[in-house]
Amino acid sequence: MNITFPDIETGQGPVLMLNMVKFKDKQIYYEQYIPAFGQVVQQLGIEGVSVKLVSKVVANIVADEGDDWDEIVLVEYPSAEAFKTIAQSEVYHQIANPLREAATAELKLLMTRKIDF
Repeated sequence: MNITFPDIETGQGPVLMLNMVKFKDKQIYYEQYIPAFGQVVQQLGIEGVSVKLVSKVVANIVADEGDDWDEIVLVEYPSAEAFKTIAQSEVYHQIANPLREAATAELKLLMTRKIDF
């Protein structure tokens, strides 16, 4: 998976990452990747990463053909910089990324910020 980091407004507070997941092996994802990701976050000393929602996709209402995701996961990071630090770290690429690749057939990530109105 190619992760690109376009210009992101820094210092703007928390971001929510919308993970759209199609599984190869759901068991690896939950039993190995998630704990390994937690280990990476801990090793990097990043606080404030939390899962806000895990939801099974039950129907595609407005979607392109082939956009058949299994689950969505919404994860909050304390900042865009925190996400970038994790995703670009050597420890993530050594410990967690191989498990993510084994577990997911396809993955889309959208970085979002909450809008207060």
